[in-house]
Amino acid sequence: MSEATQDPVEEQRFSRDDWYGEEITGRHYVRCEFHEVDFSEAVVRNSVFTDCVFGNVRFNASRHLDSSFAGCAFKRCNFFDAEFTGCKLVGATFAECELRPLRVIGGDWSFAGLAGADLRSVSFQGVRMREADLTGADCGGAVFADVDLSAAMLHAVKLPRAELRGSDLSALDPLNAELAGTIVSPEQAAVLVTSLGLQVRA
Repeated sequence: MSEATQDPVEEQRFSRDDWYGEEITGRHYVRCEFHEVDFSEAVVRNSVFTDCVFGNVRFNASRHLDSSFAGCAFKRCNFFDAEFTGCKLVGATFAECELRPLRVIGGDWSFAGLAGADLRSVSFQGVRMREADLTGADCGGAVFADVDLSAAMLHAVKLPRAELRGSDLSALDPLNAELAGTIVSPEQAAVLVTSLGLQVRA
């Protein structure tokens, strides 16, 4: 991921700004607040947002490429049809956000806070999500393909009809998750069976 090239903007507040469809490239924001800002259809490229707060922000149909939102807090934001490619959201938290349909390709979402989130039919592909908090999240029909979920918090997670092939499921307790119709590989099935204390023999 390329780093932002512009001097950082620190501790500023942006309220009701219209950034609809903008090309946001190489910017750097530190501990800034964004309230009711419109990022709809914006393209955010090689930009860094560090410890920023986003409240009631619209990210509808926005595209985020090789950018970082580490430690950011998203509250009541709308990510309808948004896409993140190769982005870093380590430690980012999401509260009361509309996250459907969201597509994430590559990047690092480790320690992300998604507890109780509605993630039905979202797509995470090749993403690092170590120790992410998905407690009670509704991931029905979602895709977690080749995702590193090691040490993730998955208590009471709902995964009916979800596609999990290629992902690390070592942190998943089948007795504390909803797994009806979940799609896994034979190797993953063996991991889940072992976690139940069963032995598989020919």
